Amino acid sequence: MEEEEEDGSSEEMVDDYGASSSEEEELLPIEKAALKQKPEREGLSEDDSEEEEEEEEEAEEASKQKMGQKEEEGPDLQLNLDIEEQFKLPTSEEIEKEAAEPPDLHVIHQRIQGNMEVLQDFGAKREEGRSRQEYLTLLRRDMAAYYSYSDFLLTKLMDIFPLPELVNFLEANEVPRPVTIRTNTLKTRRRDLAQALINRGVNLDPLGKWSKTGLVIYDSTVPIGATPEYLAGHYMLQGASSLLPVMALAPQENERILDMCCAPGGKTSYIAQLMKNTGMILANDSSAERLRSVVGNLHRLGVTNAVVSNCDGRQFPKVLGGFDRVLLDAPCSGTGVISKDPAVKTNKDEKDILRCAHLQKELILSAIDSVNAASETGGYIVYCTCSIMVEENEWVVDYALKKRNVRLVATGLDFGKEGFTRFKDHRFHPSLKCTRRFYPHTHNMDGFFIAKFKKFSNAIPQAQKDEEPAVEAAAPSAVPDTIITEPPPKKKKLEGSKADKEQKLPQPALKKKLSVQAQRRPLKAVRPSPKMMRPKVPTRKKKHRVKANGQ
Repeated sequence: MEEEEEDGSSEEMVDDYGASSSEEEELLPIEKAALKQKPEREGLSEDDSEEEEEEEEEAEEASKQKMGQKEEEGPDLQLNLDIEEQFKLPTSEEIEKEAAEPPDLHVIHQRIQGNMEVLQDFGAKREEGRSRQEYLTLLRRDMAAYYSYSDFLLTKLMDIFPLPELVNFLEANEVPRPVTIRTNTLKTRRRDLAQALINRGVNLDPLGKWSKTGLVIYDSTVPIGATPEYLAGHYMLQGASSLLPVMALAPQENERILDMCCAPGGKTSYIAQLMKNTGMILANDSSAERLRSVVGNLHRLGVTNAVVSNCDGRQFPKVLGGFDRVLLDAPCSGTGVISKDPAVKTNKDEKDILRCAHLQKELILSAIDSVNAASETGGYIVYCTCSIMVEENEWVVDYALKKRNVRLVATGLDFGKEGFTRFKDHRFHPSLKCTRRFYPHTHNMDGFFIAKFKKFSNAIPQAQKDEEPAVEAAAPSAVPDTIITEPPPKKKKLEGSKADKEQKLPQPALKKKLSVQAQRRPLKAVRPSPKMMRPKVPTRKKKHRVKANGQ
């Protein structure tokens, strides 16, 4: 029985195995085809893997060959790179040959870059036997040729900026500054103005967090200076940098403010806007022609608290004084607005800079004398220029600090670079850190300088009165009248000798002399009568006729 069971079990196992084969026979044709394709796919995959392995081996061999070539050529390539990176100064013959030919700007630009790399690491990259001055001379000449500057102006700029920053400044002057407008809050709000201009096809954005009225224009399908909003006085075309002096002045309502050089009227209208048309603004300019644009802009913008005058600013304290605040946007060389006037690159020299500086010194003293130090809300003077020259900025401010009773205070502007307290061999007052400089390559606006003074006394220092007779005459109220109570020494001697003689006279003679002096009366001025004033007419003598006898 056990054997039969074992045989049965074995049969069942055989049946199970056979059953599996029978199950394969019962598969559908599609399933059978799939089973047949499996080994074919496996075979194909094995062939593909073999081909991929062969390709990888070939790629590795090719890369090894390339690496071997690079390793062989490496020293030669490195040597060539070192030769190219090593900047060499041109010889005098090469310079003469280059001067006779038209300038190759590409070659000059490469030479500027190589020269600057050497100057940044002069000890390691310079040629033996060459001085730093030779490299600087070549760099100045190349920059003057590449950017079309005069040698004088480029030398001045090299004294102000480090070399990397100088290149950025020169490059920024080749690009125009963005167009900006100022919202006239006397007539509208910035939000409403922006929406109106956007509807006309103007692409704009707020100027920045520091300005609540400015807008920057990227592009426009309509002329910005001819829109209905512009003609209605809703905004003023004004550079971003020209908003800063008025913000530093911080005019208050109901104050008396002087804008000494007001044309074309952008700053004057901004002052009126901040004062909400209260108080009084005296808009002065020495050019009668430029005052026409001032009058037109003030009428268009709806300014009603301004009086326009045509007077020389240097003589202004003789005309009117006692202002709470004064804004002086002094005439300058214009070295901060080269992008607007490229002629500044070549038409300015040392005499122009010194001439502007002399005029600015006269104007700033006049502006200080026009301010009332006893003003409850003011007593401030803001001095600004669109120049970056130290002679027109820090030198003028330092001069004013020495000549008048003023001190520098913070401008209230959160950005901008500090003014120079040291420049070359010169040392300025430490408070010049309160002044602010703005550059096109750092702030994307025109170059500008701003200083703010606080006047603490109306008196002029005595030492300065003797040196400045013109300024003393301009402000006679500040000079006390002096009365000489003691006669000169010579007169004392004469009077003493006269008294001695009178004492030596006998008493009767002295009484007689005093009585004669007492009888003398002062002469009275007699008014001439019309008869006395009538000229005398010569009279003709009458001729007497003698009658002859018998006639």
